[in-house]
Amino acid sequence: MRMKDRVVLITGGASGLGRADAELFAAEGARVIITDIDDEPGQILADTLHGLFLHHDVTSESDWKRVMHAITEHYGGLDVLVNNAGTVQVADIESTSLELYQRTNAVHNDGTFLGCRYAIEAMRERGGSIVNMSSLTAIRGYPLVPSYAAAKGAVLALTHTVAVHCRQKGYPIRCNAVLPGPIATPLALTVIEDASGMGKPEDVAQMVLFLASEESKHVSGAQFVIDNAGSMVGGPA
Repeated sequence: MRMKDRVVLITGGASGLGRADAELFAAEGARVIITDIDDEPGQILADTLHGLFLHHDVTSESDWKRVMHAITEHYGGLDVLVNNAGTVQVADIESTSLELYQRTNAVHNDGTFLGCRYAIEAMRERGGSIVNMSSLTAIRGYPLVPSYAAAKGAVLALTHTVAVHCRQKGYPIRCNAVLPGPIATPLALTVIEDASGMGKPEDVAQMVLFLASEESKHVSGAQFVIDNAGSMVGGPA
């Protein structure tokens, strides 16, 4: 098993990409902590995987402190953080309100910032891996979701910064970003109706697992696009 007894926190783990991550990590022997604002499916999944579920608003610093304390109490520390929690709403730049823009950035950008900050605190001595969920929209214009694209661009920039910071400080912590293209999740299907040709959540989970495992021990500050070359041949972003 590639992740035997490793302690893995997955935010937004109740459905979509987070659920696929949780299922794969559990199958590889990890001790999985699922956090989400959607309690019922999160708890059911955690029970199925013999893991731990915690209610968690990633925009709340007090929630992050509570979650990290609970993980320390249950497992003694943290080895992997997958910053996966997200939200998206279709609205072009002329239709996007400041409230929508700020809320989207709070979930993706503030949530990832807080996750990285508290993960570094937990991993400084024991080491670990942070995997941030960015998006192809961060590097390719997609006019229907400007707030989402901007937030994911910030996640990508933060990933690079965290990776360099940890290297310079001598912390045994790696930080990488995954940039999925169109993946057939409930969240993505609110934006793209046609799922034909789209990837599956499991396709992304395999990359997340690789970046969390010792197989990628010399990989940090990198970004990995998962879109089957769709963006190179004019496919949907």
